[in-house]
Amino acid sequence: MLNLLLDITNATVDWSRAQFALTAIYHWLFVPLTLGLAVIMGIAETCYYRTHDVFWKDVARFWQKLFGINFAMGIATGIILEFEFGTNWSNYSWMVGDIFGAPLAIEGIVAFFMEATFVAVMFFGWDKVSRGFHLAATWLTGLGATISAWWILVANSWMQYPVGQEFNPSTMRFEMTSFSDVAFSPFAVDKFCHTVTSAWIVGAVFAAGVCCWYLLKNREHKLAIESIKIAGVVGLVASLLAVLTGDNSGYMVAKVQPMKLAAMEALYNGGESQSLTLISGVHPFKQPDYVNEKEPPYRLAIPNGLSLLATRSMNGYVPGINDLINGYTKPDGTKETSYQEKIESGKKAIVALQGYRKATAGMKDGDPLNEEAKSHLAILKDNIHNFGYGYIKDVHDLVPSIPLTFYAFRIMVGLGMIFILFFAVLLFLVHKRDIKKFRWIHWTGLILIPLAYIASESGWIVAEMGRQPWTIQDMLPVGVAVSNIPSTSVAITFFIFLILFTTMLIVEICILCKQIKKGPEYSEVAYKN
Repeated sequence: MLNLLLDITNATVDWSRAQFALTAIYHWLFVPLTLGLAVIMGIAETCYYRTHDVFWKDVARFWQKLFGINFAMGIATGIILEFEFGTNWSNYSWMVGDIFGAPLAIEGIVAFFMEATFVAVMFFGWDKVSRGFHLAATWLTGLGATISAWWILVANSWMQYPVGQEFNPSTMRFEMTSFSDVAFSPFAVDKFCHTVTSAWIVGAVFAAGVCCWYLLKNREHKLAIESIKIAGVVGLVASLLAVLTGDNSGYMVAKVQPMKLAAMEALYNGGESQSLTLISGVHPFKQPDYVNEKEPPYRLAIPNGLSLLATRSMNGYVPGINDLINGYTKPDGTKETSYQEKIESGKKAIVALQGYRKATAGMKDGDPLNEEAKSHLAILKDNIHNFGYGYIKDVHDLVPSIPLTFYAFRIMVGLGMIFILFFAVLLFLVHKRDIKKFRWIHWTGLILIPLAYIASESGWIVAEMGRQPWTIQDMLPVGVAVSNIPSTSVAITFFIFLILFTTMLIVEICILCKQIKKGPEYSEVAYKN
């Protein structure tokens, strides 16, 4: 395992990354709508419980049908995603399975069974259980999906900010030392809050878009208007919360993943009182020459904005890409080592681990370490924090794709601002005006449905591409984490999954459109128009 880079080809690494990215992107097309519609249908059924008005029961059942269609597709892609850790990323699973496997196991045992239990009551328990019990089942279905998301995001956040673990040289595995540190790290909490609120936005935009289509077609007026009121409130609250959680997430990224922040901002050379870039002329298809360029051309920025985001001080120091590569001195006098120094330290850790393994070969558990083993172990402990850097060949390999992270971040933030404006206008029109007359807002609602998914996927692109080349930040690069299998095997399954997932997506869209076109099943004909 220590010499994996000598055996695993770049083609295997690239195809394994591509396949995982494909699966994750398709899976995330289903997850946010599940989380978002869970809130919409929960509020609708709560209205039914409070008012006893059968209209709200029909509204809740309509959104539950769309939820169910999407829910089933999300499960299928999610299962495949987890299997890929064993097939394509077996070295990763071996080295950190003791830590990473725990939240995934909890997600499967607790959250999934919770969803499976209550989703059955939600769909088939109408008129078979009390209204209160059914309402609880509906909310618990959404809560189960949210808990499921929590544990998945805990696992992902640990990859971004590995805490609560230590390396065991005898087993060559990273082992958990504190479950609470892993489960409740500040990075995980921020990521969960931001991700879930963004999913609520997707659900709210989807629900509003469906209602806008009904208004364009001059049908289902009452359902459309009442559902727009719910979606508008959920969407506006979620959008504002996403701004707050996103700001805190940016602060956490600045603390634990400064290279990601530098790439997001195309910040080549940092310093104090850094501006927050709104837009600039970063080449969209080419990694810029950050070594020789002072800053991207045509830059429009907010003065001191980046320093405020990253340090909570208008004059705070923010390192740029070159500062991180070459090492720099903070304003308080502390020095950050260069990437080359970290690489040398990581190589020492790898050599020390090899020496320790040889020195302890044949020893049984409980046997005292010999002097040679102790010497290697001391060197390993001094350098283990840079272990992953030992596999890096060039310091510039530690710089992620600047164009991809730079523009993905701005797409996410820009669309987020548009959603805030949309929901604010939507609520104004539905409460103060006759929204049926404003066809432009109806078309806007329809257009924003795909844009909501683009914004959501862009956020994940920033999160995952921004930490490259790491599978686990500073601990395990992707070249060491993949399975040592032929690249052709991964390529074949890539295209199989591409066809399968695309077919599933087309099928879901067709079923959703058919159900939307069919409309709700009303208990009383008077509500139809």
